[in-house]
Amino acid sequence: MASPFDRTDEIDDRDIEILVDALRQCFLAEKARYYINGYQDSLVIEIEGLDDLTDQEIAEVAEPILEELDLEFDEVMLVPLKA
Repeated sequence: MASPFDRTDEIDDRDIEILVDALRQCFLAEKARYYINGYQDSLVIEIEGLDDLTDQEIAEVAEPILEELDLEFDEVMLVPLKA
């Protein structure tokens, strides 16, 4: 029986990987990773180099991609990748 906090049965990991890779490429980053917080129905994407950008710059790049590849999470957060 799947946990109520596990969304892997609803969302294909390949779709998430496509989204993360597209964002990584748009931000010209070498590294990115993600994790799903099923309890809060959110996707957290960590991308290298975001700490050098303003929130507005991040939004301008990310919003069109997030709208195009809508994965129906309640929230998608982009945060700087920490080593």
